[in-house]
Amino acid sequence: MTTSGASAPASPPIRASEALQKKLAKIGLHSEADLLVHLPLRYEDETRITPVNRAFGGEPVQIEVVVQSNEIQFRPRRQMIVRAADDSGEITLRFFSFYPNQQAALSEGSRIRVFGEVRGGFFGAEMVHPRFRKVGDNEPLPTEMTPVYPSTAGLANSALQKLIGKALVVGDLSETLPDELRQRLKLPGLARSLRFLHTPPPGTDLDTLHARNHPAWRRVKFDEVLAQQLSLRRAYLARREQGAPVLVAQDDLGARLLDQLPFGLTGAQLRAMAEIADDLAQPYPMQRLLQGDVGAGKTIVAALAACQAISAGWQAAFMAPTEILAEQHYLKLKDWLEPLGVRVAWLSGSLKTKAKREQLAATAAEAQLVVGTHALIQDGVDFAKLGLAIVDEQHRFGVAQRLALRKKGNNPHQLMMSATPIPRTLAMSYYADLDVTVLDELPPGRTPIKTRLIADNRREDVVGFVKKHVEEGRQAYWVCPLIEESEALQLQTAQDTYEQLSIDLPELTVGLVHGRLKADEKQAVMAAFAAGEIDVLVATTVIEVGVDVPNASLMVIEHAERFGLSQLHQLRGRVGRGKYESSCVLIYAGPLGEIARQRLKIIFENTDGFEIARQDLRIRGPGEFVGARQSGVPLLRYADLEMDADLVEMARDVAEEMLTEHLELAERHLKRWLGSREELLKS
Repeated sequence: MTTSGASAPASPPIRASEALQKKLAKIGLHSEADLLVHLPLRYEDETRITPVNRAFGGEPVQIEVVVQSNEIQFRPRRQMIVRAADDSGEITLRFFSFYPNQQAALSEGSRIRVFGEVRGGFFGAEMVHPRFRKVGDNEPLPTEMTPVYPSTAGLANSALQKLIGKALVVGDLSETLPDELRQRLKLPGLARSLRFLHTPPPGTDLDTLHARNHPAWRRVKFDEVLAQQLSLRRAYLARREQGAPVLVAQDDLGARLLDQLPFGLTGAQLRAMAEIADDLAQPYPMQRLLQGDVGAGKTIVAALAACQAISAGWQAAFMAPTEILAEQHYLKLKDWLEPLGVRVAWLSGSLKTKAKREQLAATAAEAQLVVGTHALIQDGVDFAKLGLAIVDEQHRFGVAQRLALRKKGNNPHQLMMSATPIPRTLAMSYYADLDVTVLDELPPGRTPIKTRLIADNRREDVVGFVKKHVEEGRQAYWVCPLIEESEALQLQTAQDTYEQLSIDLPELTVGLVHGRLKADEKQAVMAAFAAGEIDVLVATTVIEVGVDVPNASLMVIEHAERFGLSQLHQLRGRVGRGKYESSCVLIYAGPLGEIARQRLKIIFENTDGFEIARQDLRIRGPGEFVGARQSGVPLLRYADLEMDADLVEMARDVAEEMLTEHLELAERHLKRWLGSREELLKS
């Protein structure tokens, strides 16, 4: 498949003063092409005049009036009061901030057109801070709707209108979709669509335009998604052209690991392992995302991938975002692999100088698996022969960090893992440069988790529930969102909760763990909890992922309204790992905002991580959802992943076709939509 070709010519830069160019650059406008696809947020209808006596109704309208009087009042606050009228009635215009030139323009006898929303005031109809301009007698009305563009401080909408109007006349509006393909997809022409969206004619249904359901919007959204798909697909193909170590197992290390495990693999794990094993044996780098719900068993799949790399004579690295999670992975992998003769090294920022020197030496020599945090990508860390890089909770790492890990080896294979299930449309859109494997079944033995919502004025009931739970021989987590007191948020802190629960439950052993404890202190507390020496573990979100204590079957989350959906789902997944019925209690403080109410309702009603992720995407949008990854992936401005899922599927197929059969058009399409921002995703 061809991935190279003559580069499309760059779009001409915007002709404007240096000061204006700086303002335009703040909103990503550098060229004529950028202006053409900078589309309105909304439209205002200035093509008609509404008489004052018919201007009520909650919708912005345009009136044409003559100023009767203009005075400055100072009580109850400084304001300019303008009284004006047309043949049908009078209206008051009220301005709380104004300049002398505006006051002069609104002098008695001036004819003005005013745009705004009319409401009933103390003295009858009034507009507050409307937009206005002086006009002559019988001045013609505009023949098109007025577009309102996304802007920035100091950049007037009128300036954008003027620049975009000029770009529509002189700019490149040529097609980048072959006619046969466009007709097959039933899409209107690009030039017609852009002109319509920038300058819709009178009588256009504004509701359809604002809802972005018009065929012209559909064409623009398709082109935007296609640019994203072309960029990601080209990055994927470019990586395929790079060489990578061929990792074919030379012994039975993986089989011996499976033999010693006290559990068997699920069908989903076996399928995932087969896909990964095949990837590792190829002469180009694997770029695979392994995703699965909480407790789906990603770690053992990663361990088996590491076994394949090790038995092929190469090293594997395993990077996790937090020290507590990385250390838990290290202890688990060491427990699994060292009895099989595998040398496992550990690197973290908290290692003492002597221990760090020893681990660095092992990494550069005999260590076959190196587990750690961001410390793995620091200067001075040299791998002997890195063939596989595994990144856990990949969404917490940026493009540069994953690229830095790749550079530690000779173009190693990459396996990225996420316990935050990614909705299908998001995976198709933002992860199109990756091969995605889904663990869609849980290991046997996972018990259902009952979720309860309890207001914070019933804390005593929750404490009693914890006491009863522990008396039955089980353990509990109690999670708080902050370590130190914050007056602004007034949240119950982990420290305060630990002290209060120690008083309320004197017969129980209460422990405390948070991110600011030293690594050995955290590990000691977690080990004591795992051993059953601590009954109730008060914690911050350091226990969000990776902790596995089968006897812990109660999760209490303080101020649940402050947590995101994926965090709540992750925390809930820390229980239900043993044979006991498990519960998750969400304590919330009222009054709840609309978003918090939605989140708690979703987590209460759903246990399926993929459905929770889909709802989360609907609430938050893709920008937040993809997190650090967005620094390397073109974000969508116009397409909506839920509403426009069919366009994502269409664009994915068309991108393949254009990169094979219409490369020059693909280049031009990318230049138009991404310009200088188009880059290969190197991570």
